Amino acid sequence: MKKHNFYAGPSILPQVTIEETAKAVINFAGTGLSIMEISHRSKEVIAVMDETVALFKELLNIPEGYKVLFLGGGASTQFLMVPYNLLNGKAAYLVTGGWASKAAKEAKNFGEVIEIASSKDKNYNYIPRGWKVPSDVDYLHITTNNTLYGTEIREDFDVNVPLVADMSSDIFSRPVDISKYALIYGGAQKNLAPAGITFVIVREDMLGKLNRHIPTMMDYRTHIEADSMFNTPPVLPLFAALQTLKWLKANGGLKAMEKVNLEKAKLLYDEIERNKLFKCTIPDPKDRSIMNICFVMNDNYKDLEDAFMDFAKSKGMIGIKGHRSTGGFRASTYNALPKESVQALVDCMKEFEQIKS
Repeated sequence: MKKHNFYAGPSILPQVTIEETAKAVINFAGTGLSIMEISHRSKEVIAVMDETVALFKELLNIPEGYKVLFLGGGASTQFLMVPYNLLNGKAAYLVTGGWASKAAKEAKNFGEVIEIASSKDKNYNYIPRGWKVPSDVDYLHITTNNTLYGTEIREDFDVNVPLVADMSSDIFSRPVDISKYALIYGGAQKNLAPAGITFVIVREDMLGKLNRHIPTMMDYRTHIEADSMFNTPPVLPLFAALQTLKWLKANGGLKAMEKVNLEKAKLLYDEIERNKLFKCTIPDPKDRSIMNICFVMNDNYKDLEDAFMDFAKSKGMIGIKGHRSTGGFRASTYNALPKESVQALVDCMKEFEQIKS
């Protein structure tokens, strides 16, 4: 039976990424050595780093003046690296979910944090609007995709202060106007690579403006000067990321990827709206994520939740259990998930409805 991988992260990767990485584990770049045992200073690994940076810049159309870094520590480490490097007095945070809340909490260790808006009052089931950014903050921080609750900011805000974004779970899902951002970061384990590597896109003129001492490893300038090799980078996930970037380019880039992602999301959201057994947890369609689609049993069918979970598993649906804070179900439809898998889930929902009607 075919498995359909809807895990929220670590999550599905392109098959070519898995296959090429598996080959490199046995024999990397014709060296006769595994990529897991070769120096990060070798010309072969440096070539991987250089090509990965180049494809990042190409696919995202990154302008001059920005640097691309690959670091360890996950996006959670960026919650503190961002304020360590950028927060001089106060910063603004748009709190749209659990990760955004954690980022704001971490920043409070470095200065004043102003929550310009929050959707916590409704369990993060909407994107706040109508907020204003104080002109005297050092930056505005947003989390573009709410993996846990299923909302997404799918626009590049025009604001009068530097804009910082955590794009862990929707990077490469659509074209992004990088010029509107001072810094973008994210963990790679959603749309890019296995867990273990973190990307940072930073505008260089944002750095070096603070009087505070920044520990060496926490200073972005350290990693810029060393081309992401101040210490040993996560080499295996880096290689896997390169394979995914090649796959993205071969499949038409980000405009093509966005088109397919919108089609996949519409297919599933339409079925959730049609099927009497289910309902979406995000009421306003314009707030709904196209990466993490959250839904629950309709009020009259709450007692069928476990039965549907078991039925879906029997049909090959993997990883659709909702986050513990929301319950219900979550189908993560990242770039590498084929449309056929979404159709299989839709067919599963239809069949379950027929059985229970």
